[in-house]
Amino acid sequence: MSPIETSWLKSPVNLTRSKKQGNTFNPRYCLFYDNHIMLACPDVGENFDVEAFISRIKSFNVDYLTIHARSNQGMALYDTKIGIKYPSLKYDLFGKITRACKREGIALAAYLNGGISSAEGLRNREWTTLYFDGRSLREPRLTAWVRTMCYNTPYRDHLISMVEEIATNYPVSGFFIDSLSRYPCVCPTCVKEMKERGINWNNLSEVEDFAGFSAIRLSQDITKAARAINPDFLLYFNGLTYEDQVKFGAYLEFEIIPTTGGYERMESTVAYMRALGDMPKLFMNTRFNNWRHFGGLRTEEAIKSELLHALANGMRPNVGGHFHPSEGPLEAALDRIEKIYRELQTMDPWFDDARNISEIAIVIDPGNMSDNRTRAAVRMLGELKHQFDVVTLFSDWSKYKVLVIPDSLVFDDEIARRVKAHLAAGKAVISSGSSGLDKELKRFYLENEWGIRYIGENDFNPAYFTVGKNFNKGLPGMHMQLFSTGIEVEALPGTSVEANLVKPYYNNEWDGEYAYEYCPPDEVTDKPALTINGKVAHFSHRIFSGYFAQAHVEFRKVFANVLEHFFPDPLIKYENLPSFSRVFVTEQPGRRMMHLLSYVPERRGAGADMIEEPVELHNVKISLRADGKKPGKVYLAPGKNPLLFKTVNGYINVSVPVSKGYSLLVFEG
Repeated sequence: MSPIETSWLKSPVNLTRSKKQGNTFNPRYCLFYDNHIMLACPDVGENFDVEAFISRIKSFNVDYLTIHARSNQGMALYDTKIGIKYPSLKYDLFGKITRACKREGIALAAYLNGGISSAEGLRNREWTTLYFDGRSLREPRLTAWVRTMCYNTPYRDHLISMVEEIATNYPVSGFFIDSLSRYPCVCPTCVKEMKERGINWNNLSEVEDFAGFSAIRLSQDITKAARAINPDFLLYFNGLTYEDQVKFGAYLEFEIIPTTGGYERMESTVAYMRALGDMPKLFMNTRFNNWRHFGGLRTEEAIKSELLHALANGMRPNVGGHFHPSEGPLEAALDRIEKIYRELQTMDPWFDDARNISEIAIVIDPGNMSDNRTRAAVRMLGELKHQFDVVTLFSDWSKYKVLVIPDSLVFDDEIARRVKAHLAAGKAVISSGSSGLDKELKRFYLENEWGIRYIGENDFNPAYFTVGKNFNKGLPGMHMQLFSTGIEVEALPGTSVEANLVKPYYNNEWDGEYAYEYCPPDEVTDKPALTINGKVAHFSHRIFSGYFAQAHVEFRKVFANVLEHFFPDPLIKYENLPSFSRVFVTEQPGRRMMHLLSYVPERRGAGADMIEEPVELHNVKISLRADGKKPGKVYLAPGKNPLLFKTVNGYINVSVPVSKGYSLLVFEG
């Protein structure tokens, strides 16, 4: 598409949060309850003791609650004059909850599903999405997404009217609008507008982009309508990108069930959200493995370890759960959450307003936030205990000492400008694969800075490499397989070749008679596998994709050797810490905190990554760079148990006798 044709993708309205709102909303302990009740349920809310529930969550300091006003089934839990109320609900359940929250001083967000409304879609079929294949119902049918809503039909005005109805009649603090996904719609309404805007409605990618634009436009219209009633309403639009959310939302929220959604996705997204500014950030995990699991209850250590990971990265806890349609909260699940929250609250003085210290940036395209190469780069740096963020062009890069650009980020003018400024400041870049090429994939955008000329894709299958003496610390004396595709480059004058590609005897292929499956390394070539030019290192192959594919520790070792060459004095140094442990450093005025986590997700059964017990570590030796500071004391929070420490060569050395799952070290004074 040409620049003129893509102009419609830009946000149609520029709405920002008020300064007052951004300063006053500071949630600490939150709960999120789903209440997607089927039409057939005969006793909605019949045995729900609202007062007891709200009183209980207040007792363990819950201060922000998200509750359904209208579920994805398209029916309301309040006395609506606009929508459809649950037939078996005999009173205003949502209203009763909002009034109880107001009495207890708990902020409440009204949940409405923006993208799914089954009963309303069934009653008004012209409001639903007509999919690219001509169907209005999605396959498989047995899913909440079987019928989705078009954001450009009269449904949009209906949804906005329900928001206004709730905002006017109930003491809510804001709205959580769910499921605003890019459902590709080719209904007559959407096609008419796409034609007017010059969008190819026969191209699925363009139709999906238009759906994303429509979701943003609907969110902005809801924002205008809600804030016309109350300028300080808290608004969240689940399904938009975080970078779009920052423009007009009140906070950011990451929803994940790591046992099935992936602990690597959790780590990479948290590292990305760290760099998105000072908006409040909520971390929502759940008490079950799937939102359909009414009877599921994850282990205490799993829920707690995830919340500790979030708190160590400036995010506040928000555990998701279900109400029983008749009885409300499940007491056993609430017992578990209460126990965890009370324990976490003992460490609040060291969590509150703490900021992460990050020294390295993994630079990605926004669409690659949690893809394989990003996850692998996050895993490598996490295993090495480095302090880092995942960034896009949305964030400022100036504070970082090293940029890691994994595998396939092609450059444009703005990326090149930022990278040149980074290098001009005497800082380093480590890239791999086709990262650094121009958009046409013909040459390195900053060829002089990279010190290599692009030849083309490398055809070794499999490719091997051998590392020279400058960067082979800890590597075995053998040719190592790369397990990923790569490019061929030519070193320009002044560039050092620190590793070479090794070609196989023959490629892995079918020649019409034989399957060439066994392809050992043959001879070392003069083709560079790793080059260094000044402050730029480049790996010819996509080593992060290879690390994701096979998790070969040798990739991490050679990457660590290159990183140490550029960055010999990281914030953290350590001995005898296992690779699975994670370390995060935060700071408050007058002190720094080191968060040491040791939990291991274990794959069990049909794909669930489980954490059942913490891992106990002994005699952990760890050092924090002093940065000119001389702490008066080092202790373990929350008990303030003192630790012996000694400052040597600019590092504060500490030994932790025992760490069971989590330890909070405080360097104070």
